[in-house]
Amino acid sequence: MSNGKRALRLGIAGPVGTGKSSSIANICTALADEFRIGVITNDIYTDEDARFLKAAGVLPEERIRAVETGACPHTAIRDDVSMNLLAVEGLEEDFDPLDIVLVESGGDNLTATFSPALVDAQLFVLDVAGGGDVARKGGPGIGRADLLVINKIDLGEHVDVDVEQMLADAREAREGHPVLGVSRKMPETVEALADWVREVHARFVKGDHTPVDPGPMAPHFHADEDAEGGGYMHTHEEGEAAHSH
Repeated sequence: MSNGKRALRLGIAGPVGTGKSSSIANICTALADEFRIGVITNDIYTDEDARFLKAAGVLPEERIRAVETGACPHTAIRDDVSMNLLAVEGLEEDFDPLDIVLVESGGDNLTATFSPALVDAQLFVLDVAGGGDVARKGGPGIGRADLLVINKIDLGEHVDVDVEQMLADAREAREGHPVLGVSRKMPETVEALADWVREVHARFVKGDHTPVDPGPMAPHFHADEDAEGGGYMHTHEEGEAAHSH
């Protein structure tokens, strides 16, 4: 980077449908006038998330790029980050200087964690429509990401979820680590999310931020029509992906 410092790299993980892309849109909309932001999205075979963000107009389209992993997208943020790292570095080089690069993981479970070799900090996104008990289920992403976002809190009354109880359960599961309830329809909650990003960026620029590894992802099942038994267990132990049928 021409200013001698690279961008803050912030990972966003969470299950399908929880609102990772909308969280990125919220962050970009709130902070685009303050920071130069770039986005990398991950999915197995599509660039749909990148197209959603481009259509939403949250950033100049050229600063939003898709990585099609061709396999478990979690592997590309944990075990072999080279594909994503090249994408991030390419974005930083092309638009030097960037202040923040957001890296979105494709998601299908509660276990995703980023390698600190790829991102400096990470947030994990759940939503109330997924059930009020989800935060209690724990896992590395929920328990040890730098921030847990409980998204779509405006839907609580419509899906019979006690949002305050869900937030309390999340705080207990995270042993005091930050939890934010967010709804794009509640500007004050989006501003609280933006404030968290501002604080992390300020620490990063000052050299006061140290990336913390949440730990390897828990073993999880992948459905696969071509595999005997309908799928396989996938573990991420000691930096290597292992499959067992």
